[in-house]
Amino acid sequence: MAPVRFTKMHGLGNDYVYVDCFAAALPDPAAFARRVSPRHTGIGADGVILICPSDTADCRMEMYNADGSRGEMCGNGIRCVGKYVYDHGLVRKDALRIATDAGVKIVRLQIRGGQVQAATVDMGEPILDGPRIPVAAEGRVINAPLQVDGQTYQVTCVSMGNPHCVTFVPSVEALPLATIGPCFEHHPFFPKRVNTEFIQVCGRSELRMRVWERGSGETAACGTGACAALVAAVLNDRTDRRATVHLNGGDLQIEWQAADNHVFMTGPAEEVFTGEIEG
Repeated sequence: MAPVRFTKMHGLGNDYVYVDCFAAALPDPAAFARRVSPRHTGIGADGVILICPSDTADCRMEMYNADGSRGEMCGNGIRCVGKYVYDHGLVRKDALRIATDAGVKIVRLQIRGGQVQAATVDMGEPILDGPRIPVAAEGRVINAPLQVDGQTYQVTCVSMGNPHCVTFVPSVEALPLATIGPCFEHHPFFPKRVNTEFIQVCGRSELRMRVWERGSGETAACGTGACAALVAAVLNDRTDRRATVHLNGGDLQIEWQAADNHVFMTGPAEEVFTGEIEG
């Protein structure tokens, strides 16, 4: 089988193996993700993102978690897709339309020295209706009790194209995330599993966050999760509509606009290296 060319990129340490499918299709991306994602025996990544042609947008992204499961959307990943298609000359526009499994997103590139350094993504409107997130509840789930592994948490559930469960804690640093993260992810309340954000409120415009992502475990950052965290914080009157979210890998600027109900995310995108691996 022909070798697969790839590019390793990350947004705040949330790293993926990117494959340019403008050149050639990848036959079994789920199996490829499971093979290349392990840190010690593969390339090492939180998953794989394919950059594909699109009939309805400038390009299309397909995301696969480290366990091979398909993800609908990745906030850090879509910024890197924007950087890749611009820097590699596939699409030379500073405002891109990128198709995802969660719809078409508008990505505005910040270009310096001929290369993309950061991007602002219009993430669209948050979904708060329980069955559409999805969770096993009708209507909104805001500051609702949920028993997980023998402990009751107050949770707020949001979809940003993928499902999120947000809970506020006094401090994120001492959390036994490797223990409680899987309990949230596989809880029967979440029929398609869930990404879980543990949030420490630092002020009306500042949040500290750790995240357990379904299919990948704890990651250095989660763009959709940061958006969900701000939405949850606003709904619980813990922050204003614009805040800095501090993640293990760095900071994201998140704004939930009252005028159109859209959430905007701004953060960096970086290319690390390119290479080839057996297909």
